[in-house]
Amino acid sequence: MVSHRHTRFRPLRGASATDAAAVPDPPQDMRAIVFDGFGGPAVLREAMIPVPRPVMSEVLVRVVAAGVNPIDAKTRSGAGVSGAIAGFPSTLGYDFSGVVVSAPYESHPFPPGTEVYGMTSFPRSAGSYADYTVAPTLSLARKPSSLSHAEAAAVPLAALTAWGLVVETARAHEGQRVLIHAGAGGVGHFAVQLAAYFGAQVIATGSAANLPWLRELGASVVIDYATTRFEDIVGTVDVVIDLIGNVHDDTGSRSLGVLRPGGLYVLVPTGGWAGYAQAAAAAGVRATSYKVVPDGAVLSTLSRLLDSSAIRVFVDQVYELGEAAAAHRDVERGHARGKIVLAVGDS
Repeated sequence: MVSHRHTRFRPLRGASATDAAAVPDPPQDMRAIVFDGFGGPAVLREAMIPVPRPVMSEVLVRVVAAGVNPIDAKTRSGAGVSGAIAGFPSTLGYDFSGVVVSAPYESHPFPPGTEVYGMTSFPRSAGSYADYTVAPTLSLARKPSSLSHAEAAAVPLAALTAWGLVVETARAHEGQRVLIHAGAGGVGHFAVQLAAYFGAQVIATGSAANLPWLRELGASVVIDYATTRFEDIVGTVDVVIDLIGNVHDDTGSRSLGVLRPGGLYVLVPTGGWAGYAQAAAAAGVRATSYKVVPDGAVLSTLSRLLDSSAIRVFVDQVYELGEAAAAHRDVERGHARGKIVLAVGDS
């Protein structure tokens, strides 16, 4: 279920680990998308930079595809995690799918040749918008055998965030009513599926064009945010997963009014609503923000759900690496269904 604007990917039907001798050594330098200072998408440029060197438990991966996330665009603009960038030029990117080039020891669980996906440690290290990246062992899992690299690169940050929201924070279960704002986005489309999978009744907001798709994903009630005030029809809910905040139409503030006493409000976007905790306390509900935990064990669980078709990933567009600026413009328009991905290397 993938719509590609620019793609050279073919689905791969089996994660494999080849003999280490068959994996070529990396070059000294590699292509990467870098930026020399904060600003709009035009600050992104392609450059040749040294291939990163893994240390301790890190694994060097040849990147086949890299996911593009809203946090990438926020950081590029000077928000997000920009304050932790130690210097320029810097390379963005958390998500990747690719092939292990070097592992820290001979009996490592991901030997050279293994197809893996996961998250980098950006901004502590260079990101995944590059031919090669390094990642901690505990942030990796074997690529789902049923997914192409493009599809796999769309999973880690978004699906791990959704798991943390739905399973670990909201503890979704039968009889629970969960309202998910922006249900058709990268995190949202996983959150809708996971909440429904664990038995909750899911109410999702989205654009009119995405409402039928949200029903397919498992939402029992869908609301067109452009024409309907969700508080007019949603009734009382146990949990609100807010992927918007108060940056648009006071979505966060309005959400507190539909929560039952003691219900849970979860705010996801960085900078989405500075005063959410105080407002929630005044309304008699619980509140928390959430930040993704790059847990490879959870990612392995998600792999099994993906391979069994219990949940699905949707890739809206695939851009070439050199088109990173266009991918960022697409992300910032905020109307992508599922995820946007960069095609980096050959599989």
